[in-house]
Amino acid sequence: MVKDHIVSKLIFEEFSKKFSNALSIDVSVVGAGPSGLVASYYLAKSGFDVVIFESKLSPGGGMWGGGMMFNEIVLQEEAVEIAKEFGISVNSKKNGYYTADSIESTSALIYKCKKSGVQIFNLIKVEDVILKDNSVQGIVINWSPILKLGLHVDPLGVKSRAVLDSTGHPAELTNTLVEKSGIRLNTNTGKFEGEKPMNAHLGEIQTVKNTKEIYNNFFVSGMAANGVFGGFRMGPIFGGMLLSGKKVAYLIKEALSKE
Repeated sequence: MVKDHIVSKLIFEEFSKKFSNALSIDVSVVGAGPSGLVASYYLAKSGFDVVIFESKLSPGGGMWGGGMMFNEIVLQEEAVEIAKEFGISVNSKKNGYYTADSIESTSALIYKCKKSGVQIFNLIKVEDVILKDNSVQGIVINWSPILKLGLHVDPLGVKSRAVLDSTGHPAELTNTLVEKSGIRLNTNTGKFEGEKPMNAHLGEIQTVKNTKEIYNNFFVSGMAANGVFGGFRMGPIFGGMLLSGKKVAYLIKEALSKE
């Protein structure tokens, strides 16, 4: 016979353990899109304590939908090796590109990420950063439904040695950092540049190029990087996202090893 209170107690106790262990970590990854998942995987494999905070119910970002809900994605040759490392079945090269099923691809990224030791919390919104001594030293979190309902409930803080904004096109966390602190970013103007219209070729190149540390202990990847640096938007081509995730993992690893 199912005992409801025992079920409730088990859920509460096990979640409490996970959550408590996530309050002081090496890397906070904000957004569980492709670049954030890939970055987290490589960082965890290198021995770092990594937690992803995703505001939506389902991790995976825009990869689930493929192109306009046709659940197929395109990869460039440079990204195929990363895809295969995650166990993604990649179709033969056609017209210079490879294709993969978007459902399998997204599921594989999430699964391998979790198995590498990354903790993923969904339905948690990162609404701010902790800024001390001219560096980002953590994040501020709240439940996504709380913010959607507009309830005045105070958030909690998470201590983190590095923070990665992989929130996609809006680069929400970077915008918040700039608006609330007035700091200069590592861009040509020192400001948030904003994403340009679609140019798939340049967008893919710039996604990787713009993956950088943009303030002390604060990094951007994926479409958030293009939003910050004024890069072009791309379509359902995800090679740049995978390459961006791997690059930023290396950059964070290098930065943390110097501390």
